[in-house]
Amino acid sequence: MVGCHVPVAATPTIDLFATLQASTPSGVALSVETERASTPNFAFATAAATSFSASTASPSASASQLSGKIVFTCQVNRVQASDQICIINADGTGFRQLTNDNVRHFYPSLSPDGKSVLYVAFRETNVYEIYEMNLNDGTIKRLTNRIGVLTAPEISPDGETITFTRGNPATQQHQIWIMERNGDDAQNLPQVFGWDPTWSPDGKLILFASNRDGGIQLFTVSPKGSAIKRVAKLPAIRGRSDWSPDGKFIVTYSGESWKREVYIMNADGSDVRQITPAGGNSQGPSFSPDSQWVAFTAYFDHYGDDHGCEIYIVRINGADLRRLTNNDYCDYQPRWGP
Repeated sequence: MVGCHVPVAATPTIDLFATLQASTPSGVALSVETERASTPNFAFATAAATSFSASTASPSASASQLSGKIVFTCQVNRVQASDQICIINADGTGFRQLTNDNVRHFYPSLSPDGKSVLYVAFRETNVYEIYEMNLNDGTIKRLTNRIGVLTAPEISPDGETITFTRGNPATQQHQIWIMERNGDDAQNLPQVFGWDPTWSPDGKLILFASNRDGGIQLFTVSPKGSAIKRVAKLPAIRGRSDWSPDGKFIVTYSGESWKREVYIMNADGSDVRQITPAGGNSQGPSFSPDSQWVAFTAYFDHYGDDHGCEIYIVRINGADLRRLTNNDYCDYQPRWGP
């Protein structure tokens, strides 16, 4: 399992299988999309990247506007099968590695109160479990028990419900599920096939990616599985998206391999515009708590390097691009919270 997954109907692209097979400790044959290039036989784009170097964020008068924390997947061992969960302050300070055991961890997200982190970790063949870590004392609670390949867990704004994706290796299908905060009553939303769910700020809708209409697009659905509606139409949408806390905007990413960009749109899908500078292979966006910034993964400073992805932030108007991490390994899947 890798980065930000995108299941495909009958004919997944070659790079999806290559990435999956190179990085899944369980050997699950689910087709999954990566938020970064991470395998030697990944299909690189032939076009050169735009020459660019982002400024590094540091505590300052301008940086003081940045609030909250960003949790992300950190490939500290430079091997996907043992990816870990890390966290930093929104200004790039206060780095902490939260997990440290030799299995795959990914898809972290912060609770609405900022006191805990949800993430997924490998348990055994065809089983990835959802865990919650208390950030105050480091205690960890497993919330699921052998119900499949689980990814992208996120707690509802009221703190009571979790939505996530369940992948079925036998059918190659991905479906949106929900469960109680403590892991009880896990169930699918009937016929809601898709991945990478995220809550609307009022908790009344779940935004997710799906190929239910053919090409991959973004849809919304109620937590009861009703009122499915398409809200975006971009070419080559991959999956990981986010809804601004003020309810006004959605961010997602789109594009061919190594040519991906982050886009912002109104919550109804109108007025789509690119906010990342070209040439960074930008992906996996997440809004700041004040809805004025977006965190994402990109390769501006190490384009073409398998271990070159870092966490960047940019204002929603595309200004003031900053790099938050600078490591010799990949940092990806950022999720911003309080």
